[in-house]
Amino acid sequence: MGIIIKSNIRPLVKELDKDKAISSVADEVETALERKVENLLIDAIKRARENKRRTLQARDL
Repeated sequence: MGIIIKSNIRPLVKELDKDKAISSVADEVETALERKVENLLIDAIKRARENKRRTLQARDL
């Protein structure tokens, strides 16, 4: 699908890791994030449909 941009993962992890506990990010993290985002969107689409809306909203997430 291509939602997650691999080059953005490492800098974001460094920014979020306040304790500096993580020194590297495995390549499989990108694929796992892609799957999680896809599933999140699929569930949100179902919820919007159940509520008879054609607009996906933040509350559907």
